[in-house]
Formats: sequence, C-alpha cells, structure tokens
Amino acid sequence: MTDGLRLELLRKRFGEVVALDGLSLHVPRGSLVGFLGPNGAGKTTAMRSVMGMVRPDAGTISWDGSPLDDAARKRVGYMPQERGLYARMKALEQIVYFGRLAGLDASTADQRANYWLERLDLSDRRDALLQELSGGNQQRVQLAVALIHDPDLLILDEPFAGLDPVAATKMQEIVTERTEAGACVLFSSHQLDLVSTLTRDAIVVAKGAVVAEGTIDELRSRSPLRRLRVRWSQPVAGFTPVVGQITESDQRSATIELDAATDPEPCISQAMAAGQVESLTMEPPELSELFADLVGAGTEP
Repeated sequence: MTDGLRLELLRKRFGEVVALDGLSLHVPRGSLVGFLGPNGAGKTTAMRSVMGMVRPDAGTISWDGSPLDDAARKRVGYMPQERGLYARMKALEQIVYFGRLAGLDASTADQRANYWLERLDLSDRRDALLQELSGGNQQRVQLAVALIHDPDLLILDEPFAGLDPVAATKMQEIVTERTEAGACVLFSSHQLDLVSTLTRDAIVVAKGAVVAEGTIDELRSRSPLRRLRVRWSQPVAGFTPVVGQITESDQRSATIELDAATDPEPCISQAMAAGQVESLTMEPPELSELFADLVGAGTEP
C-alpha cells in the first residue's frame, strides 16, 4: 500500500499569527520523509495537528484514505520536540505505561519496553528516574515510547536534537528499519546534512505552506547554480577562474560557483593548465547550501 498520510489544505491561525496557510503534503507508506523549514514555518503545528493536539481551522488529515480519527491514532508513534515524559518516573515504568495507554497488555508492554531499552543501550538505566538521565538518554526513552506499540506511522519532531554521534547513528538505523518494515515516517530536523544522508525525500515549508518537495537530488538539481570543485596534486598559486567565482580555496583546491547554464569547459581547461589535477567534480549545491533560497533569504534551518 502507498497511500499513507495525507494533509490537505490545512489552515491554522493563533490570533494574528498564521501557523498553517493551506499546507498540503503526502507521505506514502514505507517512506521516510524529511520535513524541513525555518523556525516558525509550521512544522510542529502540522505534526501536532496529525496527533490531534491542535485542531486546524480548515483542511483534512487522512490515513490510508480515511479520516485520521482517535482510533487510527492508536497506530501512530509520536516523539515531540519538547520532552513529553514524567520526570519522576523510572525509565522502564515510563515506557511500559505508555505502551499500556497504546493498548498493549501488561506482559507485552513489559517485554517490548525491555527490548527497546536494550536496543537503545539503556538497559543499565532502566530503574533510573527520567530526571536523572542525560538529555540524550531522555531522548532515547522518548523514542522507545514512540516505538513500543509498533506503530504504522511515526511522527518525529527533531528526533536527533541533543544526541551524540553514536546515539544519532543508532536512531538512524532504527528509523530506517521501521520504514523498510512498511511504516510511514515523517521527521523534522535542522541538521540538513544528516537529512541528506538519511532520506531520499524532503518536504520544505515556509510561512505555513509547502514551498518545495521531491527527492533531495531533485531539489538540488533545480538550483540555478553549480559547484565546480578541483583539487591539484601540488600547490597552485593565484588561480582565478575565467568564468564563475571562487567560494572556497587554498593552494591545493578551489570551489568555483557557476550558473547552471554556463559552459564549465573554459574553467576546467584553465584548472588543468594551472597544474596536475588530482580530482574534479561538478555538482549542484548541497541541501544545506540551498536552504535559504528555498525558504527565503535571512532564514536559518
């Protein structure tokens, strides 16, 4: 099945603030989609709308072609950006508690909670109060809460925030596994390089509406710019390209920014004449370099 999650023309206003302005998106089953945008773009409001925590002023939310109601939300795993757990409850008890709320019997909830504690390298902290855990370990407990009932849909709001590289790799591994098992995953992140590594697809929002969507390669290819990167085997002094402009350079390498429509051949020939070329590539900008162009100047992820 490919239908998955659909948000159609969602609108939401908080007083004078327009949080969602006709936002529409589709996340098919078995897909992992990065949900990107600057602060205040509407990402969290959209995610909370899916969870029923915010009631849109207009628009529809559906799962597999039917309205997403409270019964369907039992099959959703949600990881909020802010901690949504009880500070004075033990890690194991906390995960079991939320498993029971999701409809698991006591034995199954306990078994799955212990599985996720082990999988997330928290077995030795199962009896620790949440407030005694580091921020990264609290984040792991929150992921276990989102996963304990084996959800069909995962909504993850900044799941990688505060994680060390080892924990981030573990979370990437688990999220990818859930997708490969057929779950639908929508996650927001300000770490655009990580998004480019983790997923093929992205939806970019600004001012409450989708401004770009598609595969990350497609988003990059739409850029009017290209980056020509050259590296020489020996230092080269005073290299100035005949076309384009240098954005990064040292004596062994240079990155030249060109218009996509510009013929790079003169610049390539000049680089080869300047010294022995060790490597040479020409690619569109990375997603992180495109971000301001996609959402508007003066914004940060």
